[in-house]
This record gives sequence, structure tokens and C-alpha cells, in this order.
Amino acid sequence: MALRIIFMGTPDFSVPTLAALADAGHEIVAVYSQPPRPAGRRGLELVKSPVHQAAELLGIPVHMPVNFREEADRAAFRALDADVAVVVAYGLILPEAILSGTRLGCYNGHASLLPRWRGAAPIQRAIMAGDNETGMMVMKMDKGLDTGPVAMTRRVAIGDTMTAGELHDKLMQAGGTLMAEAMAKLEAGDLPLTPQAEAGVLYAAKIDKAETRIDFSRPARDVHNHIRGLSPFPGAWFELPIAGKPERVKVLASAFAGETSSKTAGTVLDENLTVACGDGGAVRLLRLQKAGGKPLDAADFLHGTPVAVGQVVA
Repeated sequence: MALRIIFMGTPDFSVPTLAALADAGHEIVAVYSQPPRPAGRRGLELVKSPVHQAAELLGIPVHMPVNFREEADRAAFRALDADVAVVVAYGLILPEAILSGTRLGCYNGHASLLPRWRGAAPIQRAIMAGDNETGMMVMKMDKGLDTGPVAMTRRVAIGDTMTAGELHDKLMQAGGTLMAEAMAKLEAGDLPLTPQAEAGVLYAAKIDKAETRIDFSRPARDVHNHIRGLSPFPGAWFELPIAGKPERVKVLASAFAGETSSKTAGTVLDENLTVACGDGGAVRLLRLQKAGGKPLDAADFLHGTPVAVGQVVA
């Protein structure tokens, strides 16, 4: 018999898991997602979340409580009489009443190799830290922050030039397949649960705007990881004088140049936008975007915005 599933998710990252569960023949009795948010250039249009839109295409009813503090919302959840809830990037902390509100509990698809990178931004933090692998995990949720026992794991390598956007796309596809496999095992009564290790816990704090500026005084490898870990969003940036005033320029792709230089950190070393870093190494800036402009490869960027060799950027 197929499981009766409540699916809880909001962004694009969650959609492949919803689709995989539906394709596997489970009965998705309801979807929970964040309410529509302002979008567009002026923020005047309310746009439904990607999961909300996917649910409507599948003909699944959507619930959008602001939180679960109201007893009416908790009662409505229990009244769905679901076997299990599946949670992928929903965006709300679930109270005990929801965690225990289905027959078999709540299972979360989390984008890290727990207990490393618990929390809000595991994809970005893994790249920014220079990790060479991460993964998707299916975890049974408890009252802690990503502390529950792990059921299944799918490892994903992180390439030297992989950006957060590229890793995001790999993990969201892996996550859909993995969750479908986990629910098949749960349905058969054969899903193992292993407590997380107590050692190696790291927290993936939400990305703060204050940490997005590029600090070229750091080692070149760290600068490169910082750039790709924040690409494409929110984007690492530096300031460049344009038309006599400093403007922010995002860097969406870079390469570790590995060149030794005695130049001041931030010095442009050549006509290919290789920039000196604090350890004598350098990074090459490959793709850039001015405020209000479109992303450009370095050569195209330099045609419209010359940057002199020897100039110091920060």
C-alpha cells in the first residue's frame, strides 16, 4: 500500500522530491508551503512558492499557515490522518505537535553530511570551507536543529570550481531520488535509523550580507572558495571605481591562479583580471556583474569597464 504523505517545502530545491514521491505512487494528501511573497522589480506582485505551483499542477491542496502556534492549524494537520510528513527546505521550525502529528513521524531531506553543517546554509558553507564532498541525508526529525537519526545518505563530490548554484542543482536531484528510496523502505518497514555522531558538529549559519564582500587579504584559496560559495546568490563582491565613483561588482566565477606575488592584496596583476591575495597567491576573476547589469565573462566585462594592471581593488 502507498503511504499517505504530507509534503512540506517551499523553494525550487524541494520540487524534485515532491515530484519523485508523486511518481512513486504515494498519496500526497496535502502540501504545506510558505505563503506567497512579493516579487518583481517593485515588489508589488505576490508570487506563489515553487512548491505551491508544483502542487497545483499535481492537483494537491496547499496549506500556508504563518506558523503552527494556533491549535486550529495543528488540528488541521492531524486531521489529514497521514502516515508520514516529508520536509525539504520548508522554512519553519516544527513544534512537537507537528513532529508527532503523523503515524510514522517527520522525515527531512537535508543537504549535508550530518552532523557537519546543521542549519540554514549547508550548501554555501560546505563550499566556503573548502569541503571536497557533501551529500543528501534523509533524517527522522526531532526537537533539535537537524539532530535526528539518519536513515539514508547519498554522497556528492564538490569539484574545485563548482559553485553553490551548481551544487544546489546536483543535490536537489539526488535528494528526490533518495527520499523516494527512503519512503519505499519505510513503507516496507525496513528503514534503518542511525544516531548522528557526537563529534564533528558544525553549524551552517544563514549567510549574512556583511560577509559577502571579498577580502583579498585572505589566502587565495579562501577567496576562491568564498566567491564560488556565494555564486550565484547572494554573490560575493568588491568595489571598483566606475565613472569616478565606487560601484559594487559581483564575482560569479573565479579560478585559483596559484601564482606567487609580492604585490599588495587586491592588486590587478594582468589583463586577465588576476588579483593578488594575502598569501602571495592569486585568483582569476572569470565572470562578473555590475549592479543592474547582466553577468559577463571577464573579457566582455573589460571591454565596457577597463581595469588597469596595477590597480588595487577592494
